[in-house]
Amino acid sequence: MTAGTQLGRDRRIGEAEAWSLSDSVALRPEPFGALLYDFHTRQLSFLKTPTLVAVVRGLAGAGSVGDALDAAAVVPAERPAYLSALATLARTGIIKERAA
Repeated sequence: MTAGTQLGRDRRIGEAEAWSLSDSVALRPEPFGALLYDFHTRQLSFLKTPTLVAVVRGLAGAGSVGDALDAAAVVPAERPAYLSALATLARTGIIKERAA
C-alpha cells in the first residue's frame, strides 16, 4: 500500500501487521495529545490521548502494531478501541502499511 491510499471502511488493522506514520505527515505534540498534518492532502487530524500518540509514534520502530501497543502499555481490554483508531488513521492515509 502506498502513502495516501485509502482503505475500505471495513478494513481492520491486526496486531501482527506493521505500520508507520506516512512520510508526508508531521506530528506535533499538544497538551491534549497531538496534531497531525498531511502536507500532501493538507488534512489536519487530532490524536486525543497521549497514549494514542505514543502508539502512533512507536509504530515505525515496532515490529508490529501489537509491539507498539505493548510499548505504550495499552491493556488488552482497550486494544480494540486503539485498533479502531489506527484503522481510521489508515483509511485517511495518516499511517501506511509497511513490511514487517
